[in-house]
Amino acid sequence: MSWIRTIALEDAEGPLRRIYEAGEREFGFVPNIRRALSLSPDALRAYSQLSGVVYGGGPLTEVERELVATVVSRVNDCHY
Repeated sequence: MSWIRTIALEDAEGPLRRIYEAGEREFGFVPNIRRALSLSPDALRAYSQLSGVVYGGGPLTEVERELVATVVSRVNDCHY
């Protein structure tokens, strides 16, 4: 597994801190994908907006979205 440098919650400031705190409110923790993008606030902001659209609405139910994610992960041999 690769290891990358990230910014910890206690060191986060400004927009990064707000995104981390939103993750904590929504999931109860800061998701690893958000930590992984912490060195690039623009990328993290774009990811957060995209995931908000994908997971925050649309024609699929939560179960259908998770099913699609599971199938895609399996096809890509991703164990995350």
